[in-house]
Amino acid sequence: MSRIDTPRHPTALLLIDAQQSFRARPYWTETDAPAWLAATNRLVAGCAARGIPVVQVFHTDGPDTPDNPFAHASGLVHPIDGLAPFDAALRIDKHRHSALVGTGLGVWLHAHGVQRLVIAGIRTEQCCETTTRHASDEGWQVDYVTEATLTFDMTTPAGDTLSAAQIRERTETVLAGRFATIRTVDEALAAASGDTP
Repeated sequence: MSRIDTPRHPTALLLIDAQQSFRARPYWTETDAPAWLAATNRLVAGCAARGIPVVQVFHTDGPDTPDNPFAHASGLVHPIDGLAPFDAALRIDKHRHSALVGTGLGVWLHAHGVQRLVIAGIRTEQCCETTTRHASDEGWQVDYVTEATLTFDMTTPAGDTLSAAQIRERTETVLAGRFATIRTVDEALAAASGDTP
């Protein structure tokens, strides 16, 4: 965990697993990546302009060997190509799906008076959704910015294909009104600025 001095703000952006590791996975596709990167860069820049701290989360697990893209030894646990540089208020490595497990992130958020979390990153239905559910259960208000999350087609247990678009829709459906407010980039920035509930 590394951090810089951070001004207090009631909102923080959690940018989850936006790392080069994913480009080494066989399911990686560029299909949705450009739109996701554009939305993510706009969200990060908007937060920076408003003094909203950005927490950069990286996922690491498995053997620390060069052939494991989620190991530091691979050289791939760094911001994904195309992500504009920014000053993170906090950088953490996580080893579970939720960014709040075993990272000290919750302590940091409470210490900085954060009450609302904005969620973005990779993957929509996995670490982003899991962190959202965990954060909601812990008492944070959560804005889930689907357009700034990325995922990929999956094969169901029955052998059918579930498209990335269907996964995003499913995630919005199960989170909305229960664990999070589904927002666009512009809506999330407005909410964090106090311009909307």
